[in-house]
Amino acid sequence: MTRFAKSALAALISLCTPLAAPLGVTQAVQAADLTVYSDEDSGVCGEAWVLNKITSRFSYQVHHVPHLPDVQITDFQRIHQHRYLPANDTWPIGRRYCGATVSLSDGRDRTIWYLIEEGQGFASIGDNVEFCVSGFDRWMVYNGRCRVLR
Repeated sequence: MTRFAKSALAALISLCTPLAAPLGVTQAVQAADLTVYSDEDSGVCGEAWVLNKITSRFSYQVHHVPHLPDVQITDFQRIHQHRYLPANDTWPIGRRYCGATVSLSDGRDRTIWYLIEEGQGFASIGDNVEFCVSGFDRWMVYNGRCRVLR
């Protein structure tokens, strides 16, 4: 199997993780040993599947975006939800805006902002997570200083 085919298969499996387990397909998760420190109940923002998805996608990002340092997320701290917009007739997608501090493998701490969109996962199954680590949004996808996800 070519490297492209392997990476495409890995990406598909990571998107379908909630669907893959009943089918017997599994994927090793690098973030399984993350330590989470929080002073309060962080709710959905601190759930393992959310933090693992962020860690996995961040690893992909630093390896595929030119001129980003080769670092990994090693720890999440001060996880909190700072805004919740429930689904309603006008806005059918519920959104949770979360923030935290991540420790990186280079020893630095960075602020991370992330958004959990209810029912917006692959093929509308599960939830979608978008995130921005300050200093790593090289192409300004989330505007200056992660402003879109705050």
